[in-house]
Amino acid sequence: MRRTGPVNNDSGFTLIEILVVLVLVGLLAALAVFTMGGNSQQRELQNEVRELYLLMQTASEQAVLNNLEHGLLFEENGYQFVAFQDESGDWKATGERIFRARDFPDWLVATRFIESDAPRLASVEDKLRPDLVFFSSGETTPFELEFTIGSQTDYTHILASDGISPIEWRKPGDEGSDR
Repeated sequence: MRRTGPVNNDSGFTLIEILVVLVLVGLLAALAVFTMGGNSQQRELQNEVRELYLLMQTASEQAVLNNLEHGLLFEENGYQFVAFQDESGDWKATGERIFRARDFPDWLVATRFIESDAPRLASVEDKLRPDLVFFSSGETTPFELEFTIGSQTDYTHILASDGISPIEWRKPGDEGSDR
């Protein structure tokens, strides 16, 4: 056996290799955060519309189950649900916590297209006359609500019903979401 010198069997990574791997992992992590993050206002808009959509469905179901008309009253910067009191003939805010008054964020623009000659059950004082009524028969006031971020009309969520069909939620990119 012949030895010609010391054999170097160091098996490890060089500093350059470690730095290259760290840079690649960092770039992939940044790309994942950017892709999953999206636009926070768009996510918040979707959450606001989802909350209203679910509340409207709940109000409609409650109207049928309790044989009591519910209404949705749009205000300057938000909305509230009201219920028709048969004994007094007035619309009053519901005592249920789920139907408490809510405000829209400042950047959210809500445009209402509500059939004006649809029946609404006018109250004696007409202070809380709702824009939309969820009747105990399962019908609603025909409407279309558009929600956008400021003046960006290219990202629009729409809640709509013809009065007989269930409430429909059309999201950006859904077929038929353009008017």
